[in-house]
Amino acid sequence: MGPVVDDLIPGMLHLARDNGATLTRQLTDQLRHLITEGRLAPGQRLPSSRQLAQSLALSRNTVSFAIEQLAAEGYLSLSAGRRPVVAEGLSLDRRKMSPRSSRSGSERIGLSSWARGLQRAGWPPVHDGRPRPFQPGLADEREFPHDVWSRCLRRAARNAPLRRDRPINHRPLQEALLGHLVVHRGIKAKANQILIAPTAQSGLTLIADALLERRDHAWIESPGYGGANVALHAAGAIVSAIPLDAQGMAVSSRKEAPRLIFVTPSHQYPTGRLMPIGRRLELLRFAEATGACIIEDDYDGEFHYEARPVAALQGLATSPRVFYLGTFSKATYADIRFGYLVVPEALIGHFELAQRHMGMLTSITMQDALAEFIASGAYLGHIRRMTRLYKGRRDRMLQALAAEAGDRLAIEAPAGGMQLLARCSGPANDRQLSARLLDAGVASRPLSSMLYHKTNEQGLFLGFAAWNEKEIDQAARILGRNLR
Repeated sequence: MGPVVDDLIPGMLHLARDNGATLTRQLTDQLRHLITEGRLAPGQRLPSSRQLAQSLALSRNTVSFAIEQLAAEGYLSLSAGRRPVVAEGLSLDRRKMSPRSSRSGSERIGLSSWARGLQRAGWPPVHDGRPRPFQPGLADEREFPHDVWSRCLRRAARNAPLRRDRPINHRPLQEALLGHLVVHRGIKAKANQILIAPTAQSGLTLIADALLERRDHAWIESPGYGGANVALHAAGAIVSAIPLDAQGMAVSSRKEAPRLIFVTPSHQYPTGRLMPIGRRLELLRFAEATGACIIEDDYDGEFHYEARPVAALQGLATSPRVFYLGTFSKATYADIRFGYLVVPEALIGHFELAQRHMGMLTSITMQDALAEFIASGAYLGHIRRMTRLYKGRRDRMLQALAAEAGDRLAIEAPAGGMQLLARCSGPANDRQLSARLLDAGVASRPLSSMLYHKTNEQGLFLGFAAWNEKEIDQAARILGRNLR
């Protein structure tokens, strides 16, 4: 046993009667800290509760409660008729640790290759959470019918106690969403083939993890969606970047056979190009001949401005090789982040099990609210209204950039979607340009960060959907000044 330090312990404690915490809590926390820091050594005896109470001018109950709490947590050992004793092996005194363990946490803890790869991938783009023109991928939440959505949420919350059966994919939402996708996206499926995920990115991760073995080959578009690049690498795939031509990803001339192909055929990300029917059929024939599966990301396929929306690739498939991926965040607003995937019928059981195992579960109350929002017609009505609004904003953006940037930017006018690609016509460093624009209050995404093959292309990916005409004009002027 160590010595009794009756006279020293009160000097180690600093209790205040006006700091908001009870005296019992302060005494407990401070004694615990003295033990873990090694200032009260293992085996050391403490004063009795009566002595400690007298020394600190506290009630004996206050001290007894603190000692009993620390004994219950294992910091002190108590026995009848004896003083409390500090338990063995509790010190975290860093002076006694090895030089190696005293380094900073980031040096001491080894990260996986996947975590290190995230830093190199630069995805998702880091920002401070404040939306700024021309940040891509944002819907205008100011135009969302919040009153209608609030009523759907309230009714769903009232119905929650009545729901005894709680499957992970809410049948009313599956049926309502299927009705929309069949009519407006040409999907061919049954309701139970639709799985609801927390986000579209998590749905992409689920597909990649369920289909890919380590060292399997996977293809992505270049330029393309960074989230797909990260998800496929994380699944252990050997990822090949396939450069685009005017019609999108070209596969007919390639000899190798991938296990998985990721494409954005309705609005290629980020060029906005539409994959024509001939190229779509070519891709499907290639998948059938090689045994490859296709992830079709239809992230903003609801918005088409020049003609009726083109039917999804999934609806053209004669074999179950296409996994359709969608999201609510673009057609509604960012807080409704749910994604959904349509999986082949033969794989429903496997994917539901994987979905549950990976914890990709969503609130049934939110699913119920979305089911009513879609079934009532509010969802389609909102999409139609926003299609008209976003078309006007796309046109305003094209005019403003032409006026402010002139021939310094070559812009591909997208036939739909919520953003456009502006390529730099002359020598430029798009990453530096994007950083300068952000300092000036304008958000963008450099094209070079979305290119996965060797090329010197430079440009900016710019969103127009979330910004009104005044905001577009002002941001275009800032962009133009920074190009000079």
